[in-house]
Amino acid sequence: MTERINLKQTDDIRDVIHLAVQYLAKGELVAFPTATAYVIAGQALSPDVMQKLKHLAGNEDPLVLCVKDFDEAQDYLPEMPPIARKLSKRCWPGPIVLELDRPGPDTLFSELPAEVQQQICPAERIRLRAPAHEIIFQTMRLSPSPLVLLNEDARFQTADAVTEAFGDQIALVIDDGPSRFGDQSTLVSIKDNQWSILQPGVVTDTTLKRLSSEIYLFVCTGNTCRSPMAEGLFRKLLSDKLGCQEDELSDRGYIVASAGLAAAMGAPPSPEGVSILAEQGIDIQAHESQPLTERLLDQSDHLYTMTQGHRSAILAERPDLAETVRLLSPNGKDISDPIGGGYQCYVDCKQEIENCLKTIVTQLHLPE
Repeated sequence: MTERINLKQTDDIRDVIHLAVQYLAKGELVAFPTATAYVIAGQALSPDVMQKLKHLAGNEDPLVLCVKDFDEAQDYLPEMPPIARKLSKRCWPGPIVLELDRPGPDTLFSELPAEVQQQICPAERIRLRAPAHEIIFQTMRLSPSPLVLLNEDARFQTADAVTEAFGDQIALVIDDGPSRFGDQSTLVSIKDNQWSILQPGVVTDTTLKRLSSEIYLFVCTGNTCRSPMAEGLFRKLLSDKLGCQEDELSDRGYIVASAGLAAAMGAPPSPEGVSILAEQGIDIQAHESQPLTERLLDQSDHLYTMTQGHRSAILAERPDLAETVRLLSPNGKDISDPIGGGYQCYVDCKQEIENCLKTIVTQLHLPE
């Protein structure tokens, strides 16, 4: 008989997590809530469990390998294409399933039983997902083996729908009420470093275009002088190069932002910087400062710092970003903070930044 637990009536969620781990370890199936539809999961080391999942599926859809995040996905697919790395970093945990070419030998995937590999990759393609819900994340963290999911079905928005469809074939149903988004995840195919939607869902085509953009981030100390000027100037130079308006950059695949290593949240740009850029028709009055966060570091494709000190400080914490984090000046020269130096210092600083940015844009080989 199926056991059903309502999370909203549970005193300690850890008890539910441990129960789910126990059922999975015994080769049983468990229904988990996610931000989209409920998913049916089994542990990945048992071919018998894979057969149970395929029987429930009732079709030829591949099963989905469940991962906690981008870092774990790399263990299974270290040669992940750049566009897949982008989407997984920016969307996971979240409502996107990625379909990619089958992992090669000498990966964590190759350590799974051969029968399990065949069920997950029947046609040389693998589907990966990192669901956005604490209960399944913590279950994965405590499970001795990876989890495998049925391909998500938009019909299963409630625990009732899952119970009615599968009955006693599922050992445990974890009820967290109706799914937050009321729709299924978007299934995205990655081929030749290009994406296409195989199964529509919560994440739309427009959102995917933005998520797959190249993100340029400019960093200084307080994010009120140098980096906002760099952001505004780069937007202008980039839009001129592409022959589009600045507000069309995201539609063309480019996002430009700035941040500060010691920035407060929401401070306005310096009046001098606003005035100087306004002379070139560049408006940064609406800029609000923001601190440099781990999320910004993870999502940025190109990060330019004003000084060597800024770069060193970032790499001291994140040495893995050595190829992403560069000094703005191609000559290795620091761009000094103009605060307190008078209006001419701001003019000189702006000119120095602009010269560096022109060099960067020239080297990008963007389409005219």
